[in-house]
Amino acid sequence: MTDLNDTGYDDETAFDGDQLDLAERISLRRIAGMSTQLTDISEVEYRELQLERVVLVGVWTSGSQTDSDNAMAELKLLAETAGSEVLDGLVQRRSHADPATYIGRGKVDEVREVVIATGADTVICDGELEPAQLRNLEDRIGVKVIDRTALILDIFAQHAKSIEGKAQVELAQLQYLRQRLRGWGGNLSRQAGGRAAGGAGIGGRGPGETKIETDRRRIRTRIAQLRKRLREMDAVRDTKRAERRRNLIPSVAIVGYTNAGKSSLLNRLTGAGVLVEDALFATLDPTTRRTQTTDGRVFTLTDTVGFVRHLPHDLVEAFRSTLEESVEADLLVHVVDAADPDPAGQIAAVRTVLGEIGAGTIAEQIVFNKTDLVDPAVLIPLRTLAPDAVFCSARTGEGLDELRARVEERLPRPAVELRLLIPYARHDLVNRIHLEGELLAEPEHTGEGTLVHTRVNPNLAGELEQFVADAEARPA
Repeated sequence: MTDLNDTGYDDETAFDGDQLDLAERISLRRIAGMSTQLTDISEVEYRELQLERVVLVGVWTSGSQTDSDNAMAELKLLAETAGSEVLDGLVQRRSHADPATYIGRGKVDEVREVVIATGADTVICDGELEPAQLRNLEDRIGVKVIDRTALILDIFAQHAKSIEGKAQVELAQLQYLRQRLRGWGGNLSRQAGGRAAGGAGIGGRGPGETKIETDRRRIRTRIAQLRKRLREMDAVRDTKRAERRRNLIPSVAIVGYTNAGKSSLLNRLTGAGVLVEDALFATLDPTTRRTQTTDGRVFTLTDTVGFVRHLPHDLVEAFRSTLEESVEADLLVHVVDAADPDPAGQIAAVRTVLGEIGAGTIAEQIVFNKTDLVDPAVLIPLRTLAPDAVFCSARTGEGLDELRARVEERLPRPAVELRLLIPYARHDLVNRIHLEGELLAEPEHTGEGTLVHTRVNPNLAGELEQFVADAEARPA
């Protein structure tokens, strides 16, 4: 019997790498039986202190009730990922959001009563609120109010690991915050006059720069610094892309909804060892690995940041350089969670973001992952939704061979077909044909050299041109 590790994978066939990031994330745990509480807690210890008690609020403007319920369920997962305890959820049916308070006046009073009854300290709204709506809700409810955008930005801030990722998240947060700064009374307006003004004296009195104006100026300065830093990082990323383009190495980008299993598939296909966790936006930084097809062709596989419904525009703009990995790809492997209640909504949300970044016309291969978590009867409507889709499970390995074959089939193939007789002294060219080209037949070793029937790219075909005549002149 095959032994499985604690993640349910076969240790010999499904090694995901050392998973050091995941080990660090879950390293702080209570020891079972050591607590003096009547109910022992096995979750991360510091979470008990950081959990916020929140109430969710949504506005149902279109779609069915199922769509509304799915949206609130997703908001609940986002809130829990950010480190909060969801106490209650309220939805109001309206034709459009209220311009003053997002929800109607009566619903605001109802939310306030729920907040008082449950002892909540935060209200999370399922939408992007205007600054006036945020201010009015906080004034009337009496607790902190945040919207969906701020919630997603907070999750990104928690999970960003690389220097580039942290800079991108900070840029998105500052762009969001710049329009939502608010003062806290006239005491923050300072006058520059008298001795207190550093000796300015007569002529220096008058209304000075308010605290909110100072904050906005500092935010604009910081945004400029971050954009300059990201441009410098873009140059490094562009250099890597240029190297791959010069060598005509095909690229495949794994895209999809957050927590659909993109990183698990990358680990399964390449053994990359990327962080894998059952959480939203667990990995943010793109990871590229070089791999080979069964016939020896080299291509790259890139794991990209996950998408979500109504992904904040500031976040898309800040992560544009990272998302360009999808724009430069030859094939998009679009991973969909087969166990999700609304897979069609996931596909639509991902395609919306791909269209925004200019990747809507790239070849796409739909992959339904996590088939081990659903009943086979549930997969029948999914086959109708995407007839050419591949069904697999990164956990069990089922369907991965079909996925590899489909990816290899849809990779761009070299354009020039050649029959070559390569001298044994130029075996380096045979090696390049194996790496960069496609063999159409097994090489044949003769007394004069190696006979090769291959398909290669135009740049390599130019180097091999001198050996074509020898092959064609050879008698059949």
